Amino acid sequence: MKKGVIWIALTFLLVISLVLASCAKSPTTFSTTPTTTTKTTTTITSTTTTSLTPTITTTLTTTAATGNWWNKLGTPQYGGQMTLQTNIDFAYFDPYQGEAQMAAFFCWMEQLFATDWTMDPAVLSYQISFWPNDQAASGLVKTWEFTAPGTLVLHVQQGIHWHNIPPANGRLFNANDIVFHFDRMLGMGDGYTTPSPYWSNVAWTKTLTSVTATGDYTVTMQFSTPNPEFVTENLEAPGASTSIENPEAVQQWGNLNDWHHAIGTGPFILTDYVSGSSATLVKNKDYWGHDQRYPQNPLPYVDKINYLVMPDPATALAAMRSGKIDILDSIQLAAAKQMQNTNPEIVQIPIPYGTGFTLDPRNDLAPFSDIKVRQALQMAINLPDIAANYYQGTCSPDPLSLTSAYLKGWGFPYSQWPQSLKDQFAYNPTQAKALLAQAGFPNGFSTDIIVDTSFNMDLLQIIQSEFAAINVKMSIQTLPYATWTAYVQTGHKQD
Repeated sequence: MKKGVIWIALTFLLVISLVLASCAKSPTTFSTTPTTTTKTTTTITSTTTTSLTPTITTTLTTTAATGNWWNKLGTPQYGGQMTLQTNIDFAYFDPYQGEAQMAAFFCWMEQLFATDWTMDPAVLSYQISFWPNDQAASGLVKTWEFTAPGTLVLHVQQGIHWHNIPPANGRLFNANDIVFHFDRMLGMGDGYTTPSPYWSNVAWTKTLTSVTATGDYTVTMQFSTPNPEFVTENLEAPGASTSIENPEAVQQWGNLNDWHHAIGTGPFILTDYVSGSSATLVKNKDYWGHDQRYPQNPLPYVDKINYLVMPDPATALAAMRSGKIDILDSIQLAAAKQMQNTNPEIVQIPIPYGTGFTLDPRNDLAPFSDIKVRQALQMAINLPDIAANYYQGTCSPDPLSLTSAYLKGWGFPYSQWPQSLKDQFAYNPTQAKALLAQAGFPNGFSTDIIVDTSFNMDLLQIIQSEFAAINVKMSIQTLPYATWTAYVQTGHKQD
C-alpha cells in the first residue's frame, strides 16, 4: 500500500467559545420577551487551517546532504498527480463571496504575498494561517514599503500572465488588476459603489481608504491607521480578501460563481468540477513562479491535482487505506490513533487550530440578544471534561480569545484574564440556570442549530447534551456545505 498523508484535526488548545464578545455592547434594536419556550435559529462556524502547498509543490525522492534544512527531504521531481480528499464541497469560485475552500482556491488564484518556504519548520511550521509579519515572501507583489504613516506602496511582479483562457487570454498581470480587486471588494471604484457584504465587516478592510495604480506595476494603498504591523499582518495572511480575480471575467459574466470562469494567475488551472463529487486542476505551463528553495526550478512540480469530496469520515478513511487518495483532509483523534495502529506507514501530521470553534447565535434575535443567555450557554459547556475525555488530554481546557494561544501576541493568554472574565467561561450549570431565569427563561427554551455536513458531530452532540442539562433543547440540522454557506451568508431568519 502506498504511503499517504493525513492532516489530523487535533486541537492542542481547546477552541470552543460561545461568548467571545462577552464584553461587547449588547444589541439595542431587539428586546427579549420573557417566555417559557422560544424557538429560533443558530448557526455554527468551524474553522480549521491546513496548508496543502508544501505537498503540492514538492515530490521528494532521494536524500542529499548539504547545509539547507530542506536538503534532508530529498530532491524534488517533476511529474505525477496527487489525489486529495476534502470534507467540504466548493461553495463558490469567486473571492467576492468569502473564504470557502481556500486551500484549493490558491491553486488557481494568487495573493499579494506568499509564504517563505525557506523558513525552517522548527522556527515556524506554517501550520496555521497567520504568521509573523517578517515571514512573508513575495507573491504577486515583489517588494513593498511604507513611504509614510498609513501609505503602503506595492511593487508588482513583472512577467506574470493570466491563465490563457478567454477572456483573459494570457495577458500580462499589472497594477490595475489589484486596484480592480479592491474596488470591487470594498466598493471604491471601477463601477462599484458598495462593498461586498461578505467583507464589509472585516476589521482591516475598514481602515483601507483608497487603492491607486501609480504606475503600470506600482500600487499605492492608503489606510486610516498608521500601524504598519496591523496592515501587513492582515494583507499577508492567506485569505480570499487578497486573492486576485480576473477583471475581464468579472466584467463579462458579472461574477465567477460558475467554475468555468475561475480564472487566475496561479500554478494550476481548474479544468473540471462536479458538484458534491470532485474537482480537477492541471498544471499551468505558463506559470511564472519558481521554487524558493531551488530557484532554478519553475513551478509547479505536479502535473495534476484531483480533489475528491468525501464528507463521510468512514469513506475517507477507507479511501486512504486503499490508496485511492494521497492526502486526507483531517480526521478525529480516535480515528487517527486507530489508523496509526493499523497503517503505521501513513504519515500523520497534527495541526493546531489557529482560531476557535464557535457557536454563532443570532445575537439580533431573542433569546440570544440577551447577553445573560449567551453567558449561560458558555457556562453549560464543560471545557475541562471535553479536554480530558473527548480530546484525551491532548489539548488545554482553557478558553480562548479570538485566536488560538498558538499565535503568540495576538490575544491575552488565559492566565492573564481577570477572574471576573474567567468566571464567565467556567463550567457552572447552576449559575447558567440562574442566568437563564434572570433573562426570563426559567424553564429554558428550544433552538435549532444549522451545521454543514463536515462538522464534528460527536463534539456537537456533547454540547447538545450539556445544553439539555440547563433545559436548553437544541436540535441539530445539517446542510451540504454549499447550501449551508448560502444559508449563513444571506442572513436567513427562521421563526
